[in-house]
Amino acid sequence: MPNLLSKYVVPGCRVDLQAIDRFKENPRPVNEERKSYQSQVIDVLSEDRIEISMPMEKAKLILLPVDGEYDLYFYSDNGLYQCYARVVDRYKNNSMYVLVLDLISNLRKHQRREYYRFSCALEMNSRALEKEEVAMAGKRDELLIPQLPLKSSVIVDISGGGLRFVANYAYEIQSLILCKYHLMINGENKEYNLVGKVLSVRELENRKGVFEHRVQYVNVDATEREEIIKYIFDEERKTLKNQKGD
Repeated sequence: MPNLLSKYVVPGCRVDLQAIDRFKENPRPVNEERKSYQSQVIDVLSEDRIEISMPMEKAKLILLPVDGEYDLYFYSDNGLYQCYARVVDRYKNNSMYVLVLDLISNLRKHQRREYYRFSCALEMNSRALEKEEVAMAGKRDELLIPQLPLKSSVIVDISGGGLRFVANYAYEIQSLILCKYHLMINGENKEYNLVGKVLSVRELENRKGVFEHRVQYVNVDATEREEIIKYIFDEERKTLKNQKGD
């Protein structure tokens, strides 16, 4: 295996894991999202073995099984890297729960960074497009009807390809909506007005009357996409720096 792991992955690096279920009798539908877990690299033991912290969700440990195989994404200072790995051991070291994983594929730079989501809490205003706007959905926002009333919501994760938000109302699946929000880009609070297609809507089990929407952009240009990706990586670096400081 190429000598890449220790070059690009270091202790403290964030890693996301997604379960590989290609051996299941009933594989997941293509359009269904895989469950993702967040963790952190503890140590690089060799070029094909790492230790990471046991993922947690809502303050509870997620006991990933030995022999389970996962799609790994490492957030390094040089970009996003991906590989497949298998859990070969898990144990408790003092107060820390550790997973040992063996790489089962080469580490490679992930070129589709825009599809990786950053958890956040950002205010957003939105509205459904008017019928006369739908034909212009792939155009720029100045072609949309201005000053129509907007409804408030909260973005809970964002990527260069779309976003997920929660609100006390629900849009129709496959409808087109205007998403208006701000990001801090190079020290400037920049406004984005992007049209998105609603891919899914679900009511939250623990919050009746609150609906989660998953949206894919339909009119984002290359500059805006890169700005959003830059925002995500800048925020990730801040998070990692703060964690190392703790």
